[in-house]
Order: sequence, then C-alpha cells, then structure tokens
Amino acid sequence: MQLTDLNGHTIKVTDLDKAIEQIEFFKDCHHVPPVESDKERQAYWGDMYKKLLALKEQLKAKKSNDIKIVQR
Repeated sequence: MQLTDLNGHTIKVTDLDKAIEQIEFFKDCHHVPPVESDKERQAYWGDMYKKLLALKEQLKAKKSNDIKIVQR
C-alpha cells in the first residue's frame, strides 16, 4: 500500500495497523516550550493519520464488497 505525504513523497505502508499506532503518537508530539516547527510537524502527522484511517476504511469497504452472499 502506498500514500502521498504533504511533501509529495510516496510512502510505502507495509503494516497499516502499526503505522496508525505509531502516527497516533507522533501527531500530538510537541516540544516544551513549543517551537515553530511543532505546527508543521503536527500538520504533517495529522495529515498522514487522516490518510491512513481513510485507507483502512477503503480496505474494509473493499473486503465487505468482496463478500458474496449465496442464497440456496
């Protein structure tokens, strides 16, 4: 699976659940006291988080569409 980050780079995702878990941590990280780059980093990780959740939903929808009900 692949997605494109805010910088236009292609990111390969090999373990979607693990990637979501890691980004949940990074998206809210900041320095104490805050520095200017914190806003950029939080925007980057927040965007990646949203994209990964959307990818997970797409995969779920595809799986549910792939299930065929056979009536007898």
